Amino acid sequence: MNNLFKMEIETVKRKEIKVAPSIRFQEFNNTWFLQSLGSLLSFKNGLNSDKGKYGRGVKFINVLDIINNDFITYNNIMGSVEVTEKEIEKNSVEYGDILFQRSSETREEVGQANVYLDKERTAVFGGFVIRGKKIEDYNPRFLNYLLKTASARKEITSKSGGSTRYNVGQETLKEVVITTTSLSEQQKIASFLSAVDKKIQQLTRKKALLETYKKGVMQKLFSQEIRFRDENGKDFPEWEEKTLGELADRITQKNTDDKINFVLTNSATQGIISQNDYFDRDIANQNNLQGYYVVSKDDFVYNPRISVHAPVGPIKRNKFRKGVMSPLYSVFRFKDDKNLVFLEYFFETVLWHKYLNSVANFGARHDRMNISLNDFYLMPIPFPVVEEQQKIADFLSAIDKKIEAVSQQIEKTQSFKKGLLQQMF
Repeated sequence: MNNLFKMEIETVKRKEIKVAPSIRFQEFNNTWFLQSLGSLLSFKNGLNSDKGKYGRGVKFINVLDIINNDFITYNNIMGSVEVTEKEIEKNSVEYGDILFQRSSETREEVGQANVYLDKERTAVFGGFVIRGKKIEDYNPRFLNYLLKTASARKEITSKSGGSTRYNVGQETLKEVVITTTSLSEQQKIASFLSAVDKKIQQLTRKKALLETYKKGVMQKLFSQEIRFRDENGKDFPEWEEKTLGELADRITQKNTDDKINFVLTNSATQGIISQNDYFDRDIANQNNLQGYYVVSKDDFVYNPRISVHAPVGPIKRNKFRKGVMSPLYSVFRFKDDKNLVFLEYFFETVLWHKYLNSVANFGARHDRMNISLNDFYLMPIPFPVVEEQQKIADFLSAIDKKIEAVSQQIEKTQSFKKGLLQQMF
């Protein structure tokens, strides 16, 4: 860094500017000022230990802890490492310290920051992290919010270097200039945004509890531990057990005339969606879709690919428009459309997983289930009368509506917070 640039940075250590945020609390009218991170923080790279020392000892902050949390405390740190007292002293992370991600495959993610907010216990930090330790007073929560704003992120990422990976170093972070304000206003802003975060956390917990409740009640409904009664208070008839082949027809219609070029995919988390939306690019050969299966609305599709979210592969109902899917998938259509919602919920349970595991041929490929078509269509499905199916579907749909309402509240509150970050800094 040349001397002229050093002088320019020195002048930005605390330089008043005639700019203020568009949203402000009434009691504040002071001028905001520019300040370099180098005047607020002293920087240090983290430690690198032998492989055998990880997994025990002192909590160890790594990149995922920075990315996955609103703020960091001792309890939400994932990793640990065995270190000496001298290493702890040199690499300790204390309340108010700011942690930065040193490198990333994309410029947009490099230099992400988070704050350590545990007053009771100290941690240490890893070699892919840079620690910023306070040398001038600031509100830790305020600085954490500020460093997540679009303007601060741009200031950091624009200074990053690299080609295959992008990096920031201690000298780079020292040169980053932020727009800040008095400690009293910092405190007010931090308290307000913390209240918004608390609301998001409460809503997130509420959604998780509803999802857990739905999962538990579904298992009890489909195992018949819980039963509904008819309109006269009488028991419904006993459930039958039918095979998938009795209830549904296999669909093998190929796109031979090549008239359909809308390609679908079956995602364990998102259901059946446009392939372009899922992969952000075409992975199918659009010039050779003649061998793909034609999938109509309300057809069900089994994807044999195993994932964390679908340990035997997902079965999803096509609520989208007509399209085509890879022949690697199994497509089937139920004969009676009165059963569709009930059956859709059945495929959200784990009751059918046990059967698929019992008939799967586990070969060399461990990323997908290998099941014969005959075995697949012999899958047993517990099957009540239509009236009880409807009651089960209505009950579970009511829970889904509550989950969706909470999801929308979360999205609105997150959008509100995003707007605040743009306008309060």
